Amino acid sequence: MTRVTIHEAKTNLSRLIEQVEKGGEVVISRRDKPVARLVPIEAVRPERKPGRFKGQFTIGPEFFEPLPEEELRLWEGHGD
Repeated sequence: MTRVTIHEAKTNLSRLIEQVEKGGEVVISRRDKPVARLVPIEAVRPERKPGRFKGQFTIGPEFFEPLPEEELRLWEGHGD
């Protein structure tokens, strides 16, 4: 974490933003009192679109059949 005064922040804003883009954090102080913090913005997740993979793969009817007893026991935590 980098600490700078308001004057230093105004003078070196581009450099400080580069630091933040790389995952750093900058605290801006007025005299010795911290008053602001520069942090990276969380990446925006792309919007989910139903049907995006339609036609790219298929699920056969065996997918919906019951699991064999041994495998079912393992999934339920009752096996080795």
